[in-house]
Amino acid sequence: MGKAVLALADGTVFDGQALGHEGETMGEVVFNTAMTGYQEILTDPSYKGQIVTMTCPHIGNYGVTRQDTESRRIWAEGFIVKESGRRPSNWRAEQSLDEYLKESRVVGIQGIDTRELTRHLRETGSQQGIISHVDIDHRRATEKARTAPSIVGRDLAAEVTCGKSYEWTEGSGSWAPVTNGQQPNKPVRRFNIVVYDFGVKRNILRRLVDVGCAVTVVPASTPAKAVEALKPDGVVLSNGPGDPEGVPYAIEAAKALIGTRPILGICLGHQILGLAFGLKTYKLKFGHHAANHPVMDLRTRKVEITSQNHNFAVRPPAGATVACAKPPVLTTPFGRVAVSHLSLNDDSVEGMVCLDQPVLSVQYHPEASPGPHDSAYLFEQFIGMMEKSHA
Repeated sequence: MGKAVLALADGTVFDGQALGHEGETMGEVVFNTAMTGYQEILTDPSYKGQIVTMTCPHIGNYGVTRQDTESRRIWAEGFIVKESGRRPSNWRAEQSLDEYLKESRVVGIQGIDTRELTRHLRETGSQQGIISHVDIDHRRATEKARTAPSIVGRDLAAEVTCGKSYEWTEGSGSWAPVTNGQQPNKPVRRFNIVVYDFGVKRNILRRLVDVGCAVTVVPASTPAKAVEALKPDGVVLSNGPGDPEGVPYAIEAAKALIGTRPILGICLGHQILGLAFGLKTYKLKFGHHAANHPVMDLRTRKVEITSQNHNFAVRPPAGATVACAKPPVLTTPFGRVAVSHLSLNDDSVEGMVCLDQPVLSVQYHPEASPGPHDSAYLFEQFIGMMEKSHA
């Protein structure tokens, strides 16, 4: 096992052992506190531009199976773990984590104190870093980290989106989540849905099929007029990587589509809707990356445990806290917009609902797999909006 180095832009350096493909990689170093789901994390396009640190000390115990990928490839720029499991114990496993990273040409590092790294990132904030197997000189590695490109303002969605439109027909099958002790209700009619692919996770598409939708996925840059020509019953703005201000074309498409048909925004799609409404977004100090973030639905006071992966957020209005008596309402060019969900960790905006148009958005991932299914009801709420619009 060869030597490797992790260097951060602020001069912090960790020595460890090589993991995955031999080489060098750069990106924004973030941490994820989920205990499982490393394969889904690696293949989530929202991690484009980022090097992921797993805080759980043992990663790779159950190996890798192709059935659990969330997209066509690994998008994370690099992977950091305390210890990688070399002998996976799982009847579904097809290969080890190290073999998977090597096959995918993804550079990683293990054998470092990931809890120390996480504490450092919590104090200083996420920052650019480099993992290198080929040049472990601390000074040179630090200088490379300092010159690594930031994700701020970059159009990363263009790098992960599909090349052309396609139909998606696969549901969750026996893995479909159960809510309120029951499988999801199929709508009275079958709805045609267009999903903007800003970096969509496959489980979002599966969940839409589960609730009875015919799904067409379109590239991120698809104009609103091209979507309207498909005559969909609803539109989904998907998750994706990076800064929402880096995709102005998506913001313009959202503006054109609001009010024409029901819209559901997820993660980056939620931020795009926020900017379309005329709100502001900002970069979080170290982002939200986990399968265990508590969120309160201000409409019901119910708390959900959610899966999250985002570095940016919609700026909350003054007085927006979980202690507020009722959801804050903002006046926008498209009517009144209420903050529907807030984070119990930092009061950041986790959801919005337009009171005058059929628009709903959440910052977290209601399709979460693996992860909690507390938020699976949101897909049925989207179906409800479309049923109401056809009543």
